[in-house]
Amino acid sequence: MNLIEIQTIFKSDGQPDQEHIQRWVDAALEGFNQDTEIVVRIVDEQESAELNEQYRHKQGPTNILSFPFEIPEGIELNLLGDLVVCAPVLEKEALVQHKALTDHWAHIIVHGVLHLLGYDHIDDKEAELMENKEITILSKLNIKNPYLQDNDE
Repeated sequence: MNLIEIQTIFKSDGQPDQEHIQRWVDAALEGFNQDTEIVVRIVDEQESAELNEQYRHKQGPTNILSFPFEIPEGIELNLLGDLVVCAPVLEKEALVQHKALTDHWAHIIVHGVLHLLGYDHIDDKEAELMENKEITILSKLNIKNPYLQDNDE
């Protein structure tokens, strides 16, 4: 069973409920044969920018930050890590990219969970692998390929 804890620091009208987030996390973790715990923290632009600067040395807020938990040797925990979602950035992206807000939330949550599992997009080969994984997961959730322009197929 995958447990999620949602910490809502910033609340927006378009924010999904726990049931939706749980479904997206479960979809991303399908085939990962281990019970996990994930913290999803929904924040404003200020907190996102501070964390982005502190941990990635990049200016400004970002849609999601993933913090995989490194379990100390000899400790038994199922904590996979934390996801920090900046709701205002995510909402602006959905609008600019002409995407349904719920679909964009799903994509960003799936993207973050894949980072917790070790996927990355530092080079083109890794990016293609990660994007294909995201597209497959989202397809199972009846969500179109998020990498197509204006979400047209």
